[in-house]
Amino acid sequence: MNSLRTLCILLSLALLPVSHGIIVRHDVASGDYEVRAIDYPSVFFLERQGSRKVCVATVIHPQWALTAAHCAEETLLEDTVAAGRRFAVDVANRSREIDLVIKHPDYDQQSASDIDLALLRFRNPSPSPRPVPLQTSNTELGEIVTLVGWGYFGIGTLGRQYDDGRMRRANNRVTVAERYLRFEFDDPRNRDTESLSLEGVPGLGDSGGPAFIERASGLTLAGIAVGQIKGSDFSEETQGKYGAIAIYERVSRHIDWIETVVGSKLPFGS
Repeated sequence: MNSLRTLCILLSLALLPVSHGIIVRHDVASGDYEVRAIDYPSVFFLERQGSRKVCVATVIHPQWALTAAHCAEETLLEDTVAAGRRFAVDVANRSREIDLVIKHPDYDQQSASDIDLALLRFRNPSPSPRPVPLQTSNTELGEIVTLVGWGYFGIGTLGRQYDDGRMRRANNRVTVAERYLRFEFDDPRNRDTESLSLEGVPGLGDSGGPAFIERASGLTLAGIAVGQIKGSDFSEETQGKYGAIAIYERVSRHIDWIETVVGSKLPFGS
């Protein structure tokens, strides 16, 4: 299962890991969601698997990027680095090499207290692209976020459909900000919901992808994609249908760990 893991959380609910592709509204042209890599230069995918682009990471420091820990296992990243070799990625149209992966010490897919985060160290620091500042305050509830990825495309009435390798972004609103950030895919046909004009959720292939909050000063990184809650009517074939609930690690809860690993203070948004 590529970047879509399963674990138990929140009583009887299960989390299906997602590896980013964006599932979009059925009544909005898919091209309206498409973006270019240059629009988000600090966001990059970890690996090509045939025509697929699997897992996402975000530059947060001249020498470090942040992603989901399970992405290291579901790509060749972990094995490559463990063997003493460097793992090449394309960041802002420039080749860079990752030489170290540090998973959060509480990462354990079998544990209810799992924290699915990993820091990736580039062999050489670079001032470009500009690192994305981190969200530090606990004011995420109700904020509109931008989700970015290359994974499976689909529409809300059907769920995921196919993987065309195109980069997309979607918006959603933070409905729960506790241990995780949670986003629900509202059905625009339901008048009781407030579906956003470019509402969407991540799909298969989007793990590790960012949830950005836009501030006056620019984007801040508020969340890292780790999965989707599995309800009683869930099926992998229809993953991402309206009502889907996406789960992101809440960056503001892990600032101390990130700075301890990086060894310095990081730029913050708010």
